[in-house]
Amino acid sequence: MDRTLLLSILLAAAAFGQDQPRPEHPQPQFQREQWLNLNGRWEFEFDDADAGLREGWAASDRKFSRSIAVPYAFETRLSGIGDTSFHPYIWYRRSFEVPAGWKDKRVLLRFGAVDYRATVWVNGRVAGEHEGGSVPFSFDITPLLRSGANSLVVRVEDQPTDRYQPRGKQYWEPKSRGIFYTRTSGIWQTVWLEAAGASHLSAVHIQPSNDGVVRFDARIVNPAPDLEFHASISWAKEVAASTMVRASSDRLSAAAQVGNPRLWSVESPNLYDVRFELRRGGTVVDRVDSYFGYRTVAIENGRVAINGRPVYLKMVLDQGYWPESALTPPSDEAIQYDIRMTKEMGFNGARKHQKLEDPRFLYWADRMGFLVSSEAANAYLFDEVYVARFAAEWAASVERDRNHPSVIMWIPINESWGVPDLRDPRQQNHLKSLYHLTHSLDGTRPVIDNDGWEHTDLTDLMGIHDYARSGDLLYEKYKILGSPGVRIPDGGRVAMIPGFQYNGSPIFLSEFGGIAYIPPGAAVPPESWGYSGVEKTPEAALERLRSLYEAIARIPAIIGICYTQITDVEQEVNGLMTYDRKPKFDSKVLRELNGLLR
Repeated sequence: MDRTLLLSILLAAAAFGQDQPRPEHPQPQFQREQWLNLNGRWEFEFDDADAGLREGWAASDRKFSRSIAVPYAFETRLSGIGDTSFHPYIWYRRSFEVPAGWKDKRVLLRFGAVDYRATVWVNGRVAGEHEGGSVPFSFDITPLLRSGANSLVVRVEDQPTDRYQPRGKQYWEPKSRGIFYTRTSGIWQTVWLEAAGASHLSAVHIQPSNDGVVRFDARIVNPAPDLEFHASISWAKEVAASTMVRASSDRLSAAAQVGNPRLWSVESPNLYDVRFELRRGGTVVDRVDSYFGYRTVAIENGRVAINGRPVYLKMVLDQGYWPESALTPPSDEAIQYDIRMTKEMGFNGARKHQKLEDPRFLYWADRMGFLVSSEAANAYLFDEVYVARFAAEWAASVERDRNHPSVIMWIPINESWGVPDLRDPRQQNHLKSLYHLTHSLDGTRPVIDNDGWEHTDLTDLMGIHDYARSGDLLYEKYKILGSPGVRIPDGGRVAMIPGFQYNGSPIFLSEFGGIAYIPPGAAVPPESWGYSGVEKTPEAALERLRSLYEAIARIPAIIGICYTQITDVEQEVNGLMTYDRKPKFDSKVLRELNGLLR
């Protein structure tokens, strides 16, 4: 039997076994005690003729012909299907029972992410619809429930060739090529149920300041005049502060003060637990557990400063793909491994590239002390439909992740993707509007308007991409940085959109390197490639890498770097590790190179 086929069968068998895929709570920053994970075996059907709606698949007892392991996309091996061809319409079905202890509770059905457009039915009745492939959504399904078994059906539309649809690195042609990879269609993050009170919290924005004050801006479903909002902050299970306000409207603000707060940093990732409760007459009607970190990010004296201390950004580009599961992390342990290995190489963070990462990644970044540059999955073409789609999804992305101390910057657009003609004033205005939208949702972090090139005069950091083969070439090009009145050298395109002037923001070399090396015995496609050719030995690859690091260390105007990239992905072999996470180089050597940058 073919080895690849055998591996696929074994992986599928494991996914369908007794161990539930991704059993951990999917959103540790907003966790209720009563919840039910719906990952695992679901019925599944391709609907290439788009007949399901006409034929009433949602309401009928029609059995689907396949099984799939949720939350893995059908294109992946862990799904048990592994079909990478185009299927724009797909259906899921499973049954569930509401736990007996949830009587008199509101039952919320939550999806971590479904790519791209989802319609959900419970017991044949529409629960709701959602558009946007990277962000979470939920429905109150209480009125649709019945005693005993309930039917849950999900129809997903994901047009594989639509380049106006935010898609990141998911390729719009049948086979992966160049910098583009296998698609992720349908459910790709955890699905779960929660039991909430008749009055319940829908979101809490946590805004700590390093003087110990922390503000909570909460949204409430079904507020009442006699309702109270309580927040209790703990350190090492001991109460550090608490606050209470009336919750008579659907918006409220509260604040608490922690004395001598322990600050969050890469070296000391201190986190405070916080419990939110809605109470009526002394009775708890809703409870959510979360956490936060005291941490500031600012641009000070031309550097990125965390808690007022300058920090050299030593980041690595992370595509967030796995060979067995594409965009879905195969396990919680896999997330921790990637962060741990990146830190061992001397990096202090990752630029999550063209992907809004699984919330569990950010949870472990918070816990392990790891900086994250958060980025959107971009579209490629511009029109009014794209603008509405992308603005809505980016706003939801910022709202989802703004409570994480590990997230230190936002990048809505990369290399003019989605805005391919920035001579067009409409595209310029869209780019500028995303900068302002991001700051309106979160004023505590820097924003890069268009990472790589074609900047406006708004950006907080000047992100530039350059894949110079040698340190000599890189140094000769950028040694002028920091000189008065200097023009930023152009990369793949002009550094500034014509008509805009450089605003003096700090220079972040947010892509460089891309040195390819294929270790002996590594399984890679024949079309494998690297940005500047493939080195034949690890010594040759490290020699080039050292020359680049030594050149960057001689350019004080560069305040941070992002090396491309942490792992190989499919045919792209620029990784410091192979696609299956085997290190190519000695971590000690990489750590020494990162030590050159201060």
